[in-house]
Amino acid sequence: MGYVPINLRLYILREDDYMSIFTALIGPVAGLAKSYLTNKAEEKQAKHQAKMSVIQNDADWESKMADASKDSWKDEFWTIVLAIPIFMVGYAIAANDVTIISRVSAGFAALEDLPEWYQYLLFIAISSSFGVRGVGKIMGMRK
Repeated sequence: MGYVPINLRLYILREDDYMSIFTALIGPVAGLAKSYLTNKAEEKQAKHQAKMSVIQNDADWESKMADASKDSWKDEFWTIVLAIPIFMVGYAIAANDVTIISRVSAGFAALEDLPEWYQYLLFIAISSSFGVRGVGKIMGMRK
C-alpha cells in the first residue's frame, strides 16, 4: 500500500479482515440455529416417549382386564342377554307366530322409556364387560 492518510487507514480492511468479521457474525447465528434444532429434536423425542408411554399403559390395562375377566362370566351373560331378541325373532319366523315379534318390539320400547341415566349405566356396564373403551365417544355419536 502506498501512502494513505491515518484517518483513512481505519476504514481500509483487508480480505482477511472481512472473513474474520463474517465468521464472527456467522458463529453466533449458527449456534442459535443449532440450539433451535437440538431443542426441536428433544421436543420431538419427548412427544414420542409420551406416546410410547400411553401405548404401554394401554397394553398394561388391556392385559390386566384380560387377566381379571378370564374367570368371569359377565361377558358371556351379556352375550346371551343381547342374543335373546335375535333368537325370539328367529323362533317367531320359524313358528309363524308374529305375536312374539310384537313382544320383542314392546320390550325394546320399554327399554327406550327407561330414564336416560339408567340407559347410560347399562351401556357402560355392558361395554366394560366386553372391554370396550372410549364409551364417552360412542355415547356422543348416539345423539
